[in-house]
Amino acid sequence: MTKYEVLYIIRPDLDDASKSALVENFDNILTSNGTSIIESKDWQKRRFAYEIEDFREGIYHIVECEAEDAEGINEFDRLAKINDGILRHMITKIEA
Repeated sequence: MTKYEVLYIIRPDLDDASKSALVENFDNILTSNGTSIIESKDWQKRRFAYEIEDFREGIYHIVECEAEDAEGINEFDRLAKINDGILRHMITKIEA
């Protein structure tokens, strides 16, 4: 099993219901493609060093997961690029 850490920044202007739906949707994308989630949590709301799409801050969400293959990670990456609720994302493979 390969471990991954997925960090993404959610737009700060989303209400709590929309943010929860976004997080749940992306957690489901990972799990439905064979990735098991160890932990999925909001990290914190942080101010950016520079503006991203006219926003000066964002909500950082971190997901620790593991997978046999990268199918779920690749699908997450593809959909995160086209989703308006996610400003930036980063996927890190954790070496054992």
